Amino acid sequence: MQWSGELQSGYLLKRYKRFLADVVLDNGTEITVHCPNTGAMTGCAEPGSRVWLSVSENPKRKYSMTWELLETAAGNKVCIHSALANTLVAEALGDARISPLASYPLWQREKKLASGSRMDFYAAATADLPECYLEVKSVTLDCGDGLGAFPDAVSKRASRHIDDLLVLRECGARVVLLFAVLHEGIARVTPAAAIDPAYARNLREAVAAGLEVFAYKAEISAVHMALSAVVPVYV
Repeated sequence: MQWSGELQSGYLLKRYKRFLADVVLDNGTEITVHCPNTGAMTGCAEPGSRVWLSVSENPKRKYSMTWELLETAAGNKVCIHSALANTLVAEALGDARISPLASYPLWQREKKLASGSRMDFYAAATADLPECYLEVKSVTLDCGDGLGAFPDAVSKRASRHIDDLLVLRECGARVVLLFAVLHEGIARVTPAAAIDPAYARNLREAVAAGLEVFAYKAEISAVHMALSAVVPVYV
């Protein structure tokens, strides 16, 4: 994906109230910006970090800038806009870059289930393939030595998505969980058992029951982003 306009750069002063951050731009102006990440953002919200912001032309917005990227002390870029993981996956699916799923010709976003829940992506059955449901999770928690983990805080919602996938699996569908790694320093992924042991246990049991799990890492810059490389997942 290409950013819709040139990103503005500066330095993070602080993140607060989950949705807000104060930034000093390169020209010295201090502003408040929207933070599009409700997670703990462990290691991704350190004061003094270099950040990049997108600019909205919508006059109704209270804060015209949105925090998109951060550079860690180790020099790794991170996309903290977690919702963009689905945009990157949609592009990768459309370009057949996610090889285990490349045989499906068409993907639908936001597939509503009978339970009322939604799956991020759905592909109808073909003559050779069963229908497929795909859920996406964004990974930015760097545990050191190239290891990334999900989630970065206890997430009952993430566990519920696994439960939904298993119900679909029991009905004969193919079910997939894809970790979109939005941190340049992460080279492998695991469930964050120390943070959310229930999720880690649920994921292990789901894999044993037929859930497929993949992880793809994004190339990240102030010009574009794209999922490009497969990284291993250790459940």
